[in-house]
Amino acid sequence: MEETLTSPKMIEINLINNLEKISSKIPNRILKLEGFILKENYKENLEILIFKGFSSSTTHPIEIDLEKKVIELCYVINNFKLYKAPFTENKNNLIRENQDTFFFLNQKNWI
Repeated sequence: MEETLTSPKMIEINLINNLEKISSKIPNRILKLEGFILKENYKENLEILIFKGFSSSTTHPIEIDLEKKVIELCYVINNFKLYKAPFTENKNNLIRENQDTFFFLNQKNWI
């Protein structure tokens, strides 16, 4: 049987859902995804926060329906920041930062 390779687009679609699943198991972490939406001739900043298994975008509307993609637009995520929750004004809660798309798919990297 021949193995079918997953396209980069499919990896992006499943990435957010998989990160939400991990996030639901580690409620004291916030994962911030940074990237951009591809428009016709320019890039628009994109920021998504994942906390307790749910995604929220600070820059664009997102889909709440679990059967649909979180973001319907064409986008690229190029940076991931993990924070200790809750955010506080007096502390830098940043735990680690990584640009590897697959790094935070390993639950051990959330600790």
